[in-house]
Amino acid sequence: MVWIGGGEFSMGGPGVAATVALRSGLGAGEPMCTGLRDGFTDSDPIHRVFVDGFWMDETEVTNDQFARFVAATGYRTVAEYAPKAEDFPGADPALLVPGAAVFVRPEGPVTLEDPLQWWRYVPGAQWRHPEGPGSDIDGKGNRPVVHVAYADAEAYARWAGKRLPTEAEWEIAARGDLDAKTYAWGDERLDTAGRWRCNAFQGRFPDADAALDGFRGIAPVRQYAPNGLGLYDVAGNVWEWCSDWYRPDTYRLRAANGGVVRNPRGPSDSLDPDEPGVPKRVHRGGSFLCSDQYCARFLIGTRGKGAVDTGSSHLGFRCVREGPGPVAGGL
Repeated sequence: MVWIGGGEFSMGGPGVAATVALRSGLGAGEPMCTGLRDGFTDSDPIHRVFVDGFWMDETEVTNDQFARFVAATGYRTVAEYAPKAEDFPGADPALLVPGAAVFVRPEGPVTLEDPLQWWRYVPGAQWRHPEGPGSDIDGKGNRPVVHVAYADAEAYARWAGKRLPTEAEWEIAARGDLDAKTYAWGDERLDTAGRWRCNAFQGRFPDADAALDGFRGIAPVRQYAPNGLGLYDVAGNVWEWCSDWYRPDTYRLRAANGGVVRNPRGPSDSLDPDEPGVPKRVHRGGSFLCSDQYCARFLIGTRGKGAVDTGSSHLGFRCVREGPGPVAGGL
């Protein structure tokens, strides 16, 4: 784990300039998703936050690490149980079987307004079989584990003597020693001087991934330079669960109170106007599916969200724990 010294920082929005830069980077006729048209409104306004020091996993939890947890406890993930009909009224009975949401590349260009054109519920998909039956994680132990619902991530964290980070802890750690920057590495673009900074999507989203960063899909951990505090993959690769409930107005309500917010734990409940009644927690960091055309949440201040009972093929996590920092001259 890496010691995160804490302190005060500017939390939230990538700012108007970053959003405009993304828009202007699109070529003539290239599609633009709703998020880029409307801006990242749920990460506004930027506000000052103080966070105490803590330890954070250097990387996202890997398949090998999660396998050790399962071997020690016999744990079964949410994706390994059949969904209950009462929880999904009107659902196709054929889909009420164990499985998970998997990214499936369309055969050609599609509208970016309907994610169901590239997401499928795949029976049999789970952390051991990320793409569904016939896929496996053999030889992929150093890739981030995926298809973990919130309860799965919490269970692993408890077993490891850790917990999931708050959204504020995640952001101060991901920013490293850089405050008020666009990306985890500063203000330079993803491909500075021909060197890609994170695992994201290049090409026409979602059907033509050029894989200019070296990977089409998930990358093993530690493939890109760490941030200023030694954390890997805080942008791209897979989304990461945070412990905060998701609400789009969280930052606005905080800022209205004024002053510096100390160790925020998030709101007491969840509200997503797009899906009222579906409890959601915050996701951070973006994934290999983020691009300038869609999502773009490799920008360090942006936020994601996800139903607590749902994992997917681009969602993982990392853990934190409290405790004293390193002693001078050694741990």
